[in-house]
Amino acid sequence: MTTTRRNLAGAALGLVAAGEAAAQALGLQDIIGRVAPQREATIYVAREVITMDPRRPRAEAVAVVGERIAAVGTLAELQALARDQPFRVDRSFEGKVMLPGFVEQHVHPVLAGLMVITEVIAIEDWDTTTGFRPAVRDEAGYRRRFAEALAAHKARDPQAVFLTWGYHHYFHGAMSREWLDAQAGETPVIVWHRSQHEVFLNTTLMRRMGVDDAFLATFTPSARAQTDVAKGHFFEQGMLKVLEKIAPAMATPDRMRQGLEFTVGYYHRNGITIAAEPGGLYSKPLQDAVNAVYAADATPFNHYFIPDGKSFLALHPDDPAAMIAETRRTLDWGSGRARFLPQQVKLFTDGAIYSQLMQMQDGYTDGHHGAWIMDPDLFSHAFHLYWDAGYQLHIHNNGDGGMEVVLANVERAQRRRPRFDHRTVLVHFGFATPDQIARAGRLGCIVSANPYYVTALAGRYAQIGIGPERARRMVPLKDAETAGMSISFHSDMPMAPAKPLQLIWAAVNRTTAEGPVMGEDQRVSLDLALRAMTIEAAFSIRLENEVGSITPGKYANFTILEQSPYAVAPAALKDIAVWGTVLEGRVQPAPAAPATGPRRAEAPRPARLAGGAAPSGRFSAAEPPSDARLAAACAGHAFCTHTGPAAALGCGCGGDVFAALVALGLERKG
Repeated sequence: MTTTRRNLAGAALGLVAAGEAAAQALGLQDIIGRVAPQREATIYVAREVITMDPRRPRAEAVAVVGERIAAVGTLAELQALARDQPFRVDRSFEGKVMLPGFVEQHVHPVLAGLMVITEVIAIEDWDTTTGFRPAVRDEAGYRRRFAEALAAHKARDPQAVFLTWGYHHYFHGAMSREWLDAQAGETPVIVWHRSQHEVFLNTTLMRRMGVDDAFLATFTPSARAQTDVAKGHFFEQGMLKVLEKIAPAMATPDRMRQGLEFTVGYYHRNGITIAAEPGGLYSKPLQDAVNAVYAADATPFNHYFIPDGKSFLALHPDDPAAMIAETRRTLDWGSGRARFLPQQVKLFTDGAIYSQLMQMQDGYTDGHHGAWIMDPDLFSHAFHLYWDAGYQLHIHNNGDGGMEVVLANVERAQRRRPRFDHRTVLVHFGFATPDQIARAGRLGCIVSANPYYVTALAGRYAQIGIGPERARRMVPLKDAETAGMSISFHSDMPMAPAKPLQLIWAAVNRTTAEGPVMGEDQRVSLDLALRAMTIEAAFSIRLENEVGSITPGKYANFTILEQSPYAVAPAALKDIAVWGTVLEGRVQPAPAAPATGPRRAEAPRPARLAGGAAPSGRFSAAEPPSDARLAAACAGHAFCTHTGPAAALGCGCGGDVFAALVALGLERKG
């Protein structure tokens, strides 16, 4: 057996390969005399070990020394290979199934944390800090749930702000200040849109928090254009401005920490051992706040971060060297289990799929238009600067119109300065034509898809905006497989629940929330889907040599299931129970989900967080905010020029305003 650099960690076991029929093992010969005394090995026995390693796809036992996998095989093989190496046999998983630890390569912890502490009434099921909240996908159901939740809230404290998240106009019907006034009376209400780019306020909330004529008079023309006072509706620029008043009810450091602490257990309960955030907000105080929750050694997963290249281009549009230097500076922002990945960056093309603002080559059936998060010229400029600096690029793209821009730039870069392991990631992968997918495969791109889009959106989008033919091709994974592309999955939480087994189920079945299967020809096999949450997800963030398969030399990261995915019907995949995880050799039973019960007591409202700005530039270039600090932060950020109905749906131009306000609060608190 050939011993490679990756084998060295496990070689300390002193196990010796015993021919082709023997267990995979790491020889002692490379480090004889260097390791003494021998460390005790732990041999874990499971009902089934699904390794995701083609050299030995199945096993019954795994030997671990310290934080690394040393050998994989049968129990008898590992016992024989141990010879004089001290070991113990651990049968904790004897009736369970062991997989490589799930890798969730795209989540947004701040947005997720701020969401789970609200009263969630959304188009999908959610676990929250106050218990399980089932999906509601129709107007009558939404209004009934709203009334029930509001009544319970009033019974606890009618003067506290009622904050609810998840409303979506395509599913839940019209929303207005007048309707909220009729429902809530003197209880202040904030309805936070599913896109997270809009709010609706009732009259009591506006009066109590100072959203009055004097304040409204300070709105810039663009903010006024994105505000409908009569409806209590504030979006994009209007929402950014009104947050100066309502932020204490939505986004404070204390609320963020509470939400982040919830996500720790949430990820663990769903078997996640590695998570990553591509394109988080460029804010050191905010990253420090995230580190305060995630960095501790006791955290049951490692969380990686990939910076938002758009922010750095905004800061240094005419100085490529400074842009790259600023990007690299973030590598020092991590701490403990919260870490930044080197030489990786995220860029954006078109708008959000939940808002139907992706760029579609054949437009929309109702005549509305998509939007660009980064103008194609700016995207091209940033893409080639990062390409030339050797970065792996993760590119947010949802529509086939945006895909044309991505592929044109990859092809140009490959002709100009070829790179043969660039792994440009097509993130989300909402819509792409067969020709585009074949081209992407030839160019060396890889896919990180959100298969939950099909579940949540395909049925409704077949009726609104997209039409049945294109809706059937939403997230075309089979075509990507045919093109030979590496395929990984992600949730983009809070755009979907961070539940790997649910993502696997969605890709294998393509069952919509309405019931019918949408695009049966784009289903993928269970083998591919499991790889997409393990080894291929690790490959997408260049961690495949460390995690993603149960292979000697890699970290001992495992997800422990009560049933084998191969032993249940495809429709039952999402219902398999997760026992817990193993992280770098540490056994971690999953915590119980929070029980549904009385909502926590309302915390005292902190001092107002005035001002704040997302450094990535969600501002109008022509009309910066009137607040001096906002205006200063906005200078030079020319990415967002959307107004009117397009902006009302949430263009997604840059970092998140809520996170920016939290960051400002943290700066002041410090």
